Amino acid sequence: MTILVLNCGSSSVKYKLFDMKTGQIKGQGGVEKVGMKGSFLKHKTESGQKVQLEGEILDHQSAIEYILGVLTSKKYGSIKNLSEIDAVGHRVVHGGEEFNSSMLITDDVIAKIEECFEIAPLHNPPNLAGIRAISELIPDIPQVGVFDTAFHQTMPSHAYMYAIPYSLYTKYSIRRYGFHGTSHRYVSKKGAEFLDLDYNNSKIITCHIGNGGSVAAILNGKSIDTSLGFTPVEGLMMGTRCGDIDLGVVTYLMDKEMISTSAASTLFNKHSGMLGISGISSDMRDIDVARSEGNERAELGFNMYVYRLKKYIGAYMAALGGANAIIFTGGVGENDYKVREAVCSNMEFAGIDFDAEKNAQVRAIDVELTKANSRVKVAIIPTDEEFMIASDTMELIKT
Repeated sequence: MTILVLNCGSSSVKYKLFDMKTGQIKGQGGVEKVGMKGSFLKHKTESGQKVQLEGEILDHQSAIEYILGVLTSKKYGSIKNLSEIDAVGHRVVHGGEEFNSSMLITDDVIAKIEECFEIAPLHNPPNLAGIRAISELIPDIPQVGVFDTAFHQTMPSHAYMYAIPYSLYTKYSIRRYGFHGTSHRYVSKKGAEFLDLDYNNSKIITCHIGNGGSVAAILNGKSIDTSLGFTPVEGLMMGTRCGDIDLGVVTYLMDKEMISTSAASTLFNKHSGMLGISGISSDMRDIDVARSEGNERAELGFNMYVYRLKKYIGAYMAALGGANAIIFTGGVGENDYKVREAVCSNMEFAGIDFDAEKNAQVRAIDVELTKANSRVKVAIIPTDEEFMIASDTMELIKT
């Protein structure tokens, strides 16, 4: 069975074509700068050949048409025609309270995705544009939506509710939704297998940290809490997002700076976090270089970043009643050994006997980072959201 996975962003479309019988990737890549000057497609063939193709790509439908053309081309393709694709799986960021699992795309599902435009204005519209493009370009092919929020729908009400008038929850569905759910689900399940844990009888904390970031508390294979909230700005300090902040700071700055709600949203989403503190970059690699040169603000940003992550891990240990494993994933989690070491240092009281020497030598592979006698295991499990989307798509079209 051949499954195409699409992840449509505001100005990009990422894709992978899977042969689900073998697990092999038959082609992958992405279109960048959709609707802008200088748009291009980067493609990696089944054999590993890389190519960049430039062209005028005005919208998501044009981008997907370009992708399908490359996948079926004689020079770079891996399939002869589009009929070889059995289904298409889409990443959809927000499913609201409607979806606690992946869904076959129907008119009703599309309507619910549209209803979430207001609370996910940067993500759901391009996600839906991808669905509509496939409907136009490959009519009648089965499509599946895999929702970032779905995995966290198992949270109990005392974890997802905000302490605001209950009428505002019933009126506007204001609550914690959480995101990165597909990643948290994948790495927690694979991490349990890798560490020889019973997934359905386990306490796992997953740390998906990159430019964005979130932590999840997973009890017996179900999310019971997560750091991202109604929007992806709550929780950890991130690349450009502030994370947890006193609401009084928001209203105070709006008054003092005389800015609108839109400007305030831009401030806390795009100009805060590591970028705002360091004044250098949102990229942890740049921060690491600046720290090595003695930059005090970069050092402050790093310390804030790891301190908040460590606090969430401690809080979720309390929520879970302990932990069997802590899993790092995402761009920073998989590759930045200094962040992992800082977070896991001085945690012996919690049952973590961290192997700092081993940690410094590995990146982006399935590997345990704790010593043999550690009560709580720490590991890197590289995420593979696309494979999770492909797997869900295959299971749904079989039923």
